[in-house]
Amino acid sequence: MIKHLQRRVFTGTALALGLAATLSAWAPAASAQSVADIKKKGELTIGMLVDFPPYGTINSSNQPDGYDADVARLLAKDLGLKLNLVPVTGPNRIPFLLTNKVDLLVASLAVTPERAKQVQFSKPYAAASIVVYGDKKAGIKTAADLKGKRVGVARASTQDVALTAVAPEGTEIRRFDDDASAMQALMSGQVDAIGCSTTVAAQIEKRAPANSFENKFLLRQQVMAVAMRPGQSELLKTVDDFVARNTANGELNKLYRKWLETDLPKLQ
Repeated sequence: MIKHLQRRVFTGTALALGLAATLSAWAPAASAQSVADIKKKGELTIGMLVDFPPYGTINSSNQPDGYDADVARLLAKDLGLKLNLVPVTGPNRIPFLLTNKVDLLVASLAVTPERAKQVQFSKPYAAASIVVYGDKKAGIKTAADLKGKRVGVARASTQDVALTAVAPEGTEIRRFDDDASAMQALMSGQVDAIGCSTTVAAQIEKRAPANSFENKFLLRQQVMAVAMRPGQSELLKTVDDFVARNTANGELNKLYRKWLETDLPKLQ
């Protein structure tokens, strides 16, 4: 048992150190830019997830779409700029930002203290609940019940961090490249449950036979914000003003209702 515990602690520590080292390695390449710099280019390049519906997805024309895409379009319009949407993944979205491949991230990026050391966050523009979601037959009601269970999660995601923090010794955490892969693993019986947002859970509900899966317990309530490179105070104020104004006038709520069929949660 001690060996298993040591192995699990070592693995968790190695994962955390590896992610930190990776992000630190990218950090020196980051450069700040002003709103004028972006306007001079004539184009706003925004990174977004396309595997996290309804926040980010690919439409029938094979173009990025979803709530995040609409928020990005509204921001570009507000700045009077052409928009270039760049698909990113959970693991590479911050490196893409820090190596100047994108100007901003509107990529369902949850605000966490760890990430705030790497990027600068705007006021929140969205929120989501992260849950453990699994087979109805799996006896899972609390974190303690994960012992001996196979639980899938998107690698380096908020749900990965939240799940790793509460999973007891003996939990088999299987990490996948994205939410879509974790979903498929659950639906094919490779895992007993997954850590995911309630929006991902809703997608599974639509595809799976009725009464196959259910929410087991809440892992974390998270808010999501636009991310930019550190030291961009002017750009931060511009994006904050955009979020505040479009929250107050109801535009963000319209987009949220369009994609999630519910009102935008009260954000702080």
